[in-house]
Amino acid sequence: MDGSENGDKSSNRDLNGNAANAAGAGRQGLSLRNLRTFDSLKNPAYRLFFGNMLGYTAGMNMEMMARNWLIYELTKSPTILGLKSLAVAGPMLFFSLFGGVIANRIPKNRVLFVGQMLSAFISVSIAIALATGYLSGERAGSWWILIVAAACQGTVSSLMMPSRQVMVYEIVGGQQLLNAVSLNTLAMNGMRVLGPALAGFVIESFEVTTAYYVITGLYLASSLVIPFLPRTKPTGLGGQGAISEIREGIDYVRNDTTILLILVYGLIAIVLATPYWTLVPIIAADVLEVGAGGLAMMMMSIGIGAIAGSLILASLPDRRRGLMLIVSAMGFALALIGFAFSSSWYLSLALLVLAGLGQTGLIAVTITILQDYSLDEYRARVMSIFMMEVGLIGFGGFGAALLSEVIPVQWVIGGFATILVFLSILTLAFVPRLRNLN
Repeated sequence: MDGSENGDKSSNRDLNGNAANAAGAGRQGLSLRNLRTFDSLKNPAYRLFFGNMLGYTAGMNMEMMARNWLIYELTKSPTILGLKSLAVAGPMLFFSLFGGVIANRIPKNRVLFVGQMLSAFISVSIAIALATGYLSGERAGSWWILIVAAACQGTVSSLMMPSRQVMVYEIVGGQQLLNAVSLNTLAMNGMRVLGPALAGFVIESFEVTTAYYVITGLYLASSLVIPFLPRTKPTGLGGQGAISEIREGIDYVRNDTTILLILVYGLIAIVLATPYWTLVPIIAADVLEVGAGGLAMMMMSIGIGAIAGSLILASLPDRRRGLMLIVSAMGFALALIGFAFSSSWYLSLALLVLAGLGQTGLIAVTITILQDYSLDEYRARVMSIFMMEVGLIGFGGFGAALLSEVIPVQWVIGGFATILVFLSILTLAFVPRLRNLN
């Protein structure tokens, strides 16, 4: 199946969807009651899925904040902080393609359940290492435990996330996909606010060991709804080996110009913009000097902007999504340039809100377009390739951390973001195929 056939299928779907939307608008009027922001939550299966996302991402964001803070407290080294990002990114880069194959062959709710059990095991292991004193500032070099844990979590995520992403499409279908993906992102971003806030509160009030026990509890509690999610049928082609399925998925992407273009642009934007996430603890500790509580507030600000972005996207019709993608990336980059060179605490928080809004648009719209333009039998493998790109966040973070050893961290964040602004302007002007995607 070549890219033109897939494009024709998508175009017909867009025309039918737009006609249906127009007819619905004519019947229902413009009442606030008819806003489609939370349409997907009318689906009982999606409500269960959404609840699972809330608990899982709360634990994940707590763990990210606690791990970053703990590593920098133990080492005071930007390089080791970057090494943590590399430890997460490496497995995501190398195992995500196998995650796509797993999503084709094994019921996706089973993949999610096993993945969350493994995440809980990893986090409780760190809690035990802290409680016993094996992981502490008094034991030189014990930070390696956190690096290994990060690598293990990266492996689990890479094998689990393609199933999680594709399950959204299978639950709600194509017509509600942008709405469901946006609400999915809303859950993640809401917990990006509450997760770091809770982690900062627990660390300040108790200790980081307690935070890891809370993280473990969230992973376990959210897994309770997974057995009630709908079982999905395998979509892989029988008789093929994993490597053959991976190769077939790569060939499909390479031959579909639209999907390839989305992935390339997403790759560039992700590598250039998202390394700021790794460097925020350095800004908090060394530039703004606000401590763990201040870092939590910075992470909350990103999450607040991301929540706003999710609600906006969930309320918008499924049109002009290519333009939305480019504008989101450009807005994300402009906010990062301002944040990088801000010395004002409140201005920095405001700019992080805008960065969170732009980052949500970049990720959510990319996921939506990729899933909607992919054929059913290739969708999981396309998303596994996208997850590889997400894994490159860690490689970008590691490179940015190394640069910050010799260049002020503000110039690293601002320089990367400036490149993205110029590339986005060029894309907007000279790549109409991406700009005009519906």
